[in-house]
Amino acid sequence: MTTVAAYAAPAPKAPLERTTIERREVREFDVLIDIKFAGICHSDIHQAQEGWGEAIFPMVPGHEIAGVVSAVGSGVTKFAVGDRVGVGCMVDSCRECENCKAGREQYCVQGNVPTYNGIGKDGEPTYGGYSENVVVDENFVVRIPDGLSLDVAAPLLCAGITLYSPLRRFGAGPGKKVAIVGLGGLGHMGVKIAHALGAEVTVLSQSLRKQEDGLRLGADHYYATSDPKTFEELAGTFDLIVSTVSAPLDFNAYLSLLKTEGTLANVGAPEEPVSLNLFSVIGGGKTLAGSMIGGIAETQEMLDFCAEHGLGAEIELISGDQINEAYERVQASDVRYRFVIDAATI
Repeated sequence: MTTVAAYAAPAPKAPLERTTIERREVREFDVLIDIKFAGICHSDIHQAQEGWGEAIFPMVPGHEIAGVVSAVGSGVTKFAVGDRVGVGCMVDSCRECENCKAGREQYCVQGNVPTYNGIGKDGEPTYGGYSENVVVDENFVVRIPDGLSLDVAAPLLCAGITLYSPLRRFGAGPGKKVAIVGLGGLGHMGVKIAHALGAEVTVLSQSLRKQEDGLRLGADHYYATSDPKTFEELAGTFDLIVSTVSAPLDFNAYLSLLKTEGTLANVGAPEEPVSLNLFSVIGGGKTLAGSMIGGIAETQEMLDFCAEHGLGAEIELISGDQINEAYERVQASDVRYRFVIDAATI
């Protein structure tokens, strides 16, 4: 075991504090990654505050990890020392079920092993990216193309793949009208990716205060959902709507914005149940769908796509001692658009 510095939440809702954790020794198929940057995802806050249920403490959050390989196990074939790599929301899965074999490890029937707030196959708790380094099986590591700087690439490991996967799955592209609900850490990447895929992109946000940003990032249109006229004007408009918000929406209202046989895909995860009138789905053959990150191969595909199109996250770089302040600002929607921790300050 190796002792490394990290920032951890010692208990639910407690401020994160600098501490040390133990990392396992590098095994045969492991890669040791010196973390350079780690993004702050809203899900880090949900879990550190037990908003999604009972969690494991102390907790070292962070599943948007970008770094450089510093050691490899004797059996590693995919990576070498010096490679630029990333780790996303999972670090293992059963690898044997139908989903794992199909490259959908995120939907592992037995449950994937999350990068933090999980238990690995060795029975030990997993600790995430708010730390100096991490040891991960090579099969759950992805390569960050040279065209992407590591700081803006880090958030792609969650925010990027979380939007790329449903946009690809539900056919965003030329001739399609796509709406992104919410222009935050997830939503801003959705705008960039949907635009790069060739879709006509609309942002649906509570207000117009980020309109200039939305248009700059690639949106063709921008509407305030707080204005009732928006829902009248846009009724029956979209082939695909991707909702990134973690607050409960009026799903009936958003479903009314879809064309016949359109899809509303949810990647935001509210902590409480939502209500739905099923006639909103039935009356138009509409689909209400969910999506969770992506498999390892699809995550690599997303990174290559983003590098090809010059798509990185819009970030605000912070030091380790600013994490608690960043959490407060995320909850207040006061970030444009992703906090990224400089791991050298941990």
